Amino acid sequence: MIFDTRPKVTVTLAQTGEHYLCAHDESLLAGMLRLGRKGIPVGCANGGCGVCKVRVVEGAIHALGPVSRAHVSVDEESQGVTLACRVAPSTPVVLEVVGKFEKPFFKGYAAAVAADPSLNQPQKTATRR
Repeated sequence: MIFDTRPKVTVTLAQTGEHYLCAHDESLLAGMLRLGRKGIPVGCANGGCGVCKVRVVEGAIHALGPVSRAHVSVDEESQGVTLACRVAPSTPVVLEVVGKFEKPFFKGYAAAVAADPSLNQPQKTATRR
């Protein structure tokens, strides 16, 4: 068994309080995925889709590659917004997930369940005799 001995820092998701350890040379998104955690929405994991958009509330990060201006403007970046797949932590960080990602075929489902929780219950099926 190979152990990952790289130095790591804590990454915390502000909305949920969930945290995980992330190496200084791996993206915030890769660190979360390596541990099987959830919290940051995952899309292409390569900077092309913008799904993993986060705001760094506390701590410092460094770039692993360019961040697409199609997904993060210069103004947003100056306010700590970035793509979790394109940056790594330099120090312990606290993140907020920006926006909300819903798969297209679930669009409206969350709002419908919030309005009528019974929609999320298993459906009873008729039995044949």
